[in-house]
Amino acid sequence: MKHLKLTILLLNVICFTACNQRQSKTVNTNRLSSSINEYLTACESNGFNGAVLVTKRDSIIINKGYGFANKEKSFANTPKTVYDICSVTKQFTATAILKLAEDKKLKLTDSLIIYFKDLPIDKQNITIHHLLTHSAGFGHGIGKGDFDHIPEKEYFEQLFHTDLLFKPGEKYEYSNSGYSILGRIIEIVSGKSYESYIREFLFKPAGMYQTGYLLPEWDSDLVANEYLYNVINKENRIYEYQKDGKIAWPLKANGGIHSTQEDMYKWYLALKNNTVLNKQSIEKLTAPHILEYEGESSYYAYGWVTFQSDRSTKVITHNGFNGVSYYEFIWFPEEDALILFSTNSSTRESSKIPFELEKMLFNKNYKAKAISKSNVSELLKFSENYSGDLIFLGKELKQEFEEKLNNPAYLNRLSGVYLRANKINYAIVITELNTELFPLDGNVWDTMGDVYLAAKQNEKAINSYKKALELKPKDDDCFWCENSLEQLEKLKTKK
Repeated sequence: MKHLKLTILLLNVICFTACNQRQSKTVNTNRLSSSINEYLTACESNGFNGAVLVTKRDSIIINKGYGFANKEKSFANTPKTVYDICSVTKQFTATAILKLAEDKKLKLTDSLIIYFKDLPIDKQNITIHHLLTHSAGFGHGIGKGDFDHIPEKEYFEQLFHTDLLFKPGEKYEYSNSGYSILGRIIEIVSGKSYESYIREFLFKPAGMYQTGYLLPEWDSDLVANEYLYNVINKENRIYEYQKDGKIAWPLKANGGIHSTQEDMYKWYLALKNNTVLNKQSIEKLTAPHILEYEGESSYYAYGWVTFQSDRSTKVITHNGFNGVSYYEFIWFPEEDALILFSTNSSTRESSKIPFELEKMLFNKNYKAKAISKSNVSELLKFSENYSGDLIFLGKELKQEFEEKLNNPAYLNRLSGVYLRANKINYAIVITELNTELFPLDGNVWDTMGDVYLAAKQNEKAINSYKKALELKPKDDDCFWCENSLEQLEKLKTKK
């Protein structure tokens, strides 16, 4: 790639004036912009809703919205649309910690015992560094969800009395609760609420006024509604925040911040230009501190993941998913490029888009194919619009989608939608169809057990879990077995 750039430069020096050189660069950027827009427009036709910003060498190649932020009002997605950036929130928390360290208000080697009283012995030597790198040993989180308003004192007492998964510093385990602890440390040290601190010391210096939980003066028409599988309107989380008047600790500092593509681009510039942190702190923020998984080459930094691209260049990234919305921040510092991707109606298909954009960005000959329509979205749309007798829904789905029902995952995900929505009768019909179509798939039978259990049909649940375990793969790669065993044990105790 370096040789190609040198050749082009030499040709320009020989053949063109400086004006023509600038014109040539603009033409190339326009060509890439046109190609990306054509690709994303085709994706939009197959269900993509969201916004994309791509830059390279300080040139904005594309910054545009696709699909709808609000289908009911026909409000289109734009660069000013407000999205949930989900777990990309974590890098804000990490930056705030490093800012406090720069200001000599804490040290990354500080132990939790400095900030919290009456800690169990096994938690006392956990350091801020452990929390930043998900190596403290805490599990993913506690509470019943992002809006479980456990009182602050009770939340941390409960969290600190859970068993650690391993000795601090021993290995990596992604933990939302670890970042909530960091959020509380920020409050203790600064004397400000978490959101007030990051707004004053991170967002304002970066010129970001559409980023936060509750403090921005949101224009409600610009806040994206979330559409489950691009079908069911789940409204938006800012509405929930405002209704509650506060952020629950299971979410605070680890996820749930909302922002726009324009604001997130300002944040990228603030990091790149050392506006918020000095150069040494940025290096700490993005350094590869701990290997995520054995056999892989990606590392967790502080609120970021870092690895080498297939071009042997550094990638700094993080993504987030709240069950409906998906966000991806991909920074290529050595290649001076950025991809910001957001969608308010995530599907497996749409989550592939940012990686196709990367290929287009760095390989001028790459031709990206538009994402296909989501089978789960099509199934859900049919089920939601079905007006016949529910006992015939399975038969109608089979007849309508027979060729597309070639993978048990589609109906498994569909039944999961109805299970979480507590529409158990729908979940039963759909999962029973899945066991009919894929009788030798243990995961399907495990789901069947969960559905029957939710319906309080315990004998059927027991038989389904047993069937799931009978179909355990010979290579022991059984991600559903633990659930089946655990549920069988619970059901046995109830008898």
